[in-house]
Amino acid sequence: MRGFGDIPLVVKNLLIINAIFFAIKLGFGKPIDTLLALHYWDSPFFQPHQIITHMFMHGGVFHLVFNMFGLWMFGSAVEKIWGPKRFLQFFVFSGLGAALFHFIIIYFRINNLESQLEPEQIQLVISEGADALAGNQNFINEQMGRLNLLYNIGIVGASGALFGVLLAFAMMFPDTELFIMFIPIPIKAKYAVLGFGAYELFSGTARIEGDNIAHFAHLGGLLFGFLMITYWKKTGKGLY
Repeated sequence: MRGFGDIPLVVKNLLIINAIFFAIKLGFGKPIDTLLALHYWDSPFFQPHQIITHMFMHGGVFHLVFNMFGLWMFGSAVEKIWGPKRFLQFFVFSGLGAALFHFIIIYFRINNLESQLEPEQIQLVISEGADALAGNQNFINEQMGRLNLLYNIGIVGASGALFGVLLAFAMMFPDTELFIMFIPIPIKAKYAVLGFGAYELFSGTARIEGDNIAHFAHLGGLLFGFLMITYWKKTGKGLY
């Protein structure tokens, strides 16, 4: 079994940073989530530093453990081939791309909701929505409530960047067999990534009630990871 000292440099430091951020969250609670999660650019909660800090925040223990296990399992293999500098570039690019893609989708959803509301209702959401959520409340009107959540609930987690890393792993080791939770048979990495992508697309478009997962951020991680790998191939860097 590999010890902590065998983990590549960037992956090791990302694991440490994420653990530190989670400890801070446990110590200070909701205000830290509000401060460091990435909010929609028109939200009063938005701050430029959130573009980076949201990638080190997590919603709970399972969210943290799941992402860090994936980072260790897949990221270690990828970093050992690419080296620390290239791996870090890829990780950050995938994470930022994931957030961008997520908020592009949010932008269109906001426009759709606003087309169903009166200007006075929209202004009420903008002026009072953040304070309502801070007090664990929301608007009774369904469209206003959904609009408020889109404006003022931030996203957290390394999942978008992790999906980019998973794509890179699958392109490097397409026939490696993986055991996926709740699936009793091994699945080759290339099919696992296709399956994850299809699931995220379905879940993102279905908008299942009570599902607070940023599915389009995961898709964005896959997309931007693919774009970076494609660019590297065209410039002669390739996968190896």
